[in-house]
Amino acid sequence: MTRIVVIDNHGQFTHLERRALRDLGVDTELVDNDTDPADIDADGIVLSGGPDMDRIGRCPDYLDLDVPVLGICLGMQILAEELDGHVGSGDYGGYADVDVEILDEDDPLIGSLAPETRVWASHADEVKEVPEGFTHTATSDVCTIEAMSDADRDLYGVQWHPEVAHTAEGEEVFENFIEVCER
Repeated sequence: MTRIVVIDNHGQFTHLERRALRDLGVDTELVDNDTDPADIDADGIVLSGGPDMDRIGRCPDYLDLDVPVLGICLGMQILAEELDGHVGSGDYGGYADVDVEILDEDDPLIGSLAPETRVWASHADEVKEVPEGFTHTATSDVCTIEAMSDADRDLYGVQWHPEVAHTAEGEEVFENFIEVCER
């Protein structure tokens, strides 16, 4: 059975990420972000959302585990910061429903959502520049970089929260990530 751990970055929806994976038949566990990387045995990792970069624990170390990674909100920002992209304050701020345009219909994570999807997202902080090797895969009127992917390294990020009911096709994002982990 595919095993995907959710790294807890203290976000308010983190438990819903684990539940979404469990409901899709995945062996999953919520793991504190201070857990030793050597203690993580998984086919994939979800870096959860959370309040700020000051509380990301050992998340940078988990990027070296050579398994697919899905970063959600703060998790995506961790990917960008650690891999030499750039994160900054968003112009829009708090949570809102957002229409997102999918820019790459071949993307393994979100391409199946093309041409657009409706999501629930926070834009207090956001990725301003994708790291080298990443493709900018989604955009919206309130945030230029709503998603990014490095399919060669199986590193993916979405600014929105696929785990909440307000996100139209969130389950499909998790299904696509599970497929990546099972390759």
